[in-house]
Amino acid sequence: MEESHLDRVLTIPNALSALRVAGVPIFLWLVLQPYFGNTSLDGWAIALLVVSGATDYLDGKLARRWNQVTRLGQILDPAADRLYTISTLLALLLRDIIPWWFLVLLLARDVFMALNITSLRKIGYGPLKVNFIGKAATFNLMYAFPLLLLADGGDSLANFARIVGWALAIWGAGLYWWSAGLYTTQVRRLKSTALGTGGTSSAVGGPAKDPVSLPLRGSRESRES
Repeated sequence: MEESHLDRVLTIPNALSALRVAGVPIFLWLVLQPYFGNTSLDGWAIALLVVSGATDYLDGKLARRWNQVTRLGQILDPAADRLYTISTLLALLLRDIIPWWFLVLLLARDVFMALNITSLRKIGYGPLKVNFIGKAATFNLMYAFPLLLLADGGDSLANFARIVGWALAIWGAGLYWWSAGLYTTQVRRLKSTALGTGGTSSAVGGPAKDPVSLPLRGSRESRES
């Protein structure tokens, strides 16, 4: 891929990612209506989550098919995922749908990952490629959240949604931390390699050749869906 492609901004996949980010405050406004004593708009909030999930898949698919993978897209795409995850958790906590410890469990993982990324930058690397376990964790959590919203009721559908939603949430949290462990193993391996080559990375040799890494200069990694 040419460097000019990586530096592009105005692409359809980037526009889809930007729309997902712009939808976060709208989602929060919808889902917090019962918290402020207003009529529930959970149906619209769930619909927005579904649309967000569809565009999450579509922007990555189009970026690869149309050769429109960009650095901006590699930032916007995961940023949108994190914003929806954090905003949903905060809203569910305020509405007493999830306990505080579940929010802390997931946020602690993000802090842990941020420390890993910081240590990578010190040796000249950007964030590593998302692994399959991490994708599976996000998949479980993104399905758990709308189900937990549906569970905020007293009928049989709510009871079913609560059981399935919590099963997905707990499984997703476990996978979330498992992926963090795998990521940490990769970080330690790269740091060890960097120390063995003088502590610096290179676009030609050294740790920058590692297939799972995303070097800061001249990245060739495909955008994740």
